[in-house]
Amino acid sequence: MAQTPATPSEIMTIAAARALRNDDVCFVGIGAPSAACNLARLTHAPGITLIYESGTIDTKPEVLPLSIGDGELCDTALTTVSVPEMFRYWLQGGRITVGFLGGAQIDRFANLNTTVVGDYHHPKVRLPGGGGAPEIATNCGEIFITMAMGKRAFVPELPFITSYGHGTGGTARRDLGVTTKGPTRVITDLCVFEPNPVTRELTVTSLHPGVTADQVRAACGWPVMFADSVGETPPATPQELDVLRALDERTRRAHGADA
Repeated sequence: MAQTPATPSEIMTIAAARALRNDDVCFVGIGAPSAACNLARLTHAPGITLIYESGTIDTKPEVLPLSIGDGELCDTALTTVSVPEMFRYWLQGGRITVGFLGGAQIDRFANLNTTVVGDYHHPKVRLPGGGGAPEIATNCGEIFITMAMGKRAFVPELPFITSYGHGTGGTARRDLGVTTKGPTRVITDLCVFEPNPVTRELTVTSLHPGVTADQVRAACGWPVMFADSVGETPPATPQELDVLRALDERTRRAHGADA
């Protein structure tokens, strides 16, 4: 039976997975980042070391975890260390090459909000908070972000900056004494953004198959910048789709049909 075409969400996950390398040590966020990281591990990067915030090192989950406290992570990890050791020795010690994050909102300089929507003291929505993401954003060698596009998520100004990206742009990150690269890619369901080398404003460098520049503009809350030469994201391969869909199916069965 022929495969059904990849969905925008699947293309986003696959494009994000491809950004990871076999020798990366990756701090993994729950949700879409976890799907991308484990797809990479199950395809082109079997040697990748996945670390979750709960202290699990070199974990190889068979199904995607519901949270950082999911027993699947500890059961399949090489070892589990305390959270203080994870953050002080591994993260702040500069031993993690890539942090993979998501967020509720993002601005054009890749700052993330996972705290509130609206006024901080009288919010429209109270979000889950930062957890370890603020530390991950400043201490990993570089940051990949994966988020579905929409004007409620890609906003011109954040009501609250939870995780620091490139601040106000330019040298803002370096001026604060932060020496890591910060966000180097934002992978969405429509395109891939990378920061402009000088201004650090997010710039579209690749459109996913069948996606137009106008679609990206319509889904973004700020005037979108495009690179001088915008590429096309390579389509999903049959292997990538098979592995991702099998992972999703195992996860659904493990956590129930509605997971």
